Amino acid sequence: MKKKHVVLKEKLNVFNTKKILDYDYTSYVIYSVIMGIVVGFATVIFHESIDFFNELFFKQTAKGLYFLGAAAVIALPAIGMLIQSLMIYGAPEIAKNRGVVEVIKAVATKGYRIPLRNTIFHFIAPVISIGSGNTVGPEGPAAQLGGGLANKLAYLFNLSDTKKKVLTAAGSGAAIAAIFNTPMGGIFFALEIVLLNEFSTSTFPALILSSVTSSAVSRVFLGNKSVFYFSSPQVGDYLNLYYYAILGVMAGILSLSFIRYSNFLDNFISKKILKKIPRWVLMTFVGIIMGISGYFYKDIFGIGYYGINHILSSSLAWHIVAVLLILKFLLVPMILNSGGFGGIFAPSLFMGACLGFLYATGLNYLSGNQFDTTAFVLVAMGAVLGGINFIPISSILIIFEMTKDYSFILPLMLAVVTSTMIVQIILKKSIHERHLEKQGYRVSAKGEINLLKSLTAKQVMKNDIVLVKEDTPLPEIVKHLIESAHNTFYMIDDNGKITGTITETELRPIITEYEHIRNVLVARDVASSSVTLIREDETLDNVLKKFEAKGADEFPVVSASNSNKILGTISRHDVITAYNKESLKTDIVEGLSHELLNISKIKKTQVFEGYSILEKTAPPQFVGKSLIELKIRSRYGLEVLVVKKTNSPFDDNEKEVVVPDPNYIIQQGDELILFGSDDKIERALNW
Repeated sequence: MKKKHVVLKEKLNVFNTKKILDYDYTSYVIYSVIMGIVVGFATVIFHESIDFFNELFFKQTAKGLYFLGAAAVIALPAIGMLIQSLMIYGAPEIAKNRGVVEVIKAVATKGYRIPLRNTIFHFIAPVISIGSGNTVGPEGPAAQLGGGLANKLAYLFNLSDTKKKVLTAAGSGAAIAAIFNTPMGGIFFALEIVLLNEFSTSTFPALILSSVTSSAVSRVFLGNKSVFYFSSPQVGDYLNLYYYAILGVMAGILSLSFIRYSNFLDNFISKKILKKIPRWVLMTFVGIIMGISGYFYKDIFGIGYYGINHILSSSLAWHIVAVLLILKFLLVPMILNSGGFGGIFAPSLFMGACLGFLYATGLNYLSGNQFDTTAFVLVAMGAVLGGINFIPISSILIIFEMTKDYSFILPLMLAVVTSTMIVQIILKKSIHERHLEKQGYRVSAKGEINLLKSLTAKQVMKNDIVLVKEDTPLPEIVKHLIESAHNTFYMIDDNGKITGTITETELRPIITEYEHIRNVLVARDVASSSVTLIREDETLDNVLKKFEAKGADEFPVVSASNSNKILGTISRHDVITAYNKESLKTDIVEGLSHELLNISKIKKTQVFEGYSILEKTAPPQFVGKSLIELKIRSRYGLEVLVVKKTNSPFDDNEKEVVVPDPNYIIQQGDELILFGSDDKIERALNW
């Protein structure tokens, strides 16, 4: 009878576990579909808004500028750039957080969220930019829009950190799926760019469902037709595939040249131009150049899809296409680096179309053959798209899904891989990784942002600091140095402001003359006036860079709101120790993920000799307080690895694993996963 009872209990445990997993999977599906619907509608509104502003600028505004005649179109991009410059002046910090890079940071950085105001700002600015005729694309801003909305919804749904990251990436991919009507392209865009090629089977359900749902919404409102129109491409004899390989090499060279020109222009504008003239003047001037270009070559205006269709239909002469290629190559970096908003996907496709057309035309002229121009144009579009953006798989799928033609898949794959390989071999890093590094982020091999970016000086600083007044006698300073555990003292004036530092380095030269000068010198006579202050909200990544630049071992920490308010000190050792702890914490969470999901059965797991992990339901006195208030690390000597929180109002057994930040508020029913020495763990059992 006892044996039957045990067997029945085991079956019930299996049943309950399956029920929890089923519920978790069902909720995951529901969240993904909701995300896809929201992003799909947002993308449709984004698309329609561009059309609305295009109508507003090129018809309504142009009518108001009737006295300029046909030349009125020259002023339209300048007006759009001027409006964008005013938006930058009004919200400079928000304006800096642009593009897919923001979505990557939200996915890769712990606790990073995309504020809704950022998403709204970067919805409006690109709409004005593209609507006024500037020759940039909507895809990058759409990806930021989708990722931003998905990130906001994930926080509103109060999902776990893992689900927040996956669904944020899925939202970005869903926007690409909707804007191009290419669900598979959206899925692999999220994997290749947003998730930095970090493939995981657990991410696929969300990516697939969000992209398919978003694309379906887009098709309902925008139609189920491709944005490009062409006759079925004729690849020709497969013995001629080497022509496409050569095209891939040319696309790689074009992509590499575009990236390097863009980087050069970015540095030149930020370091030279903007130091001499205001941004609004520069942006307006660039807008005028854009307008003049569009006045003579109207296909350069806006996104460029109409121009691509003209190229596909061979309705443009080769010299016109050559000029369009040069203009697109030069203008896109000028617009974006001067401050304009938009993406580089559509420009990549446009330049690829021009390259493919010129290549095919030249090939036919030199060889006397009649190769199908359309096939070369489509292949080159994918090759340049993949080369500039480092997305070979996404590029292949986007072109394939847009054309719905399998006949040229082999030359497409050959050219895209060749182009991307050339750029990767020479540059090593994608354009998005370079933007991250410019902002002070370092991407690891696994695609995770440096751990030190998620920690601030306030979290690891020491509150004790030795302060001496400027008129403190030398004997008193020497006494402090002998008795104190600190090697650095900080000199302050009558207002309490730090004015210098005193270390053994400053005292050593005067030791030999100490007896003669002991009653003469005071602190201000021996202190170094070089002081580096660390704000409490600075990341440890920045702090470590300052240690390396200054060659110091300790800095004073001051309030973020008042630099005269001294809070404590931070040492190089503190930073390194914090990094090691975060690394250990991450490794434990990842390495013991299976144990964490099943820890309710065993309660306590030994990690290694003398250290264990314990699951402990938060005691009543913890509820309603933040981790920073509880000071669990300093009071109890324990580290909170993760929190298992109840995520279902219907089932208390449904738990989400959350990696909490210091401001996380403990809720009733939260289960804390604690790590520490065995003696500290034993004490925690009695909370």
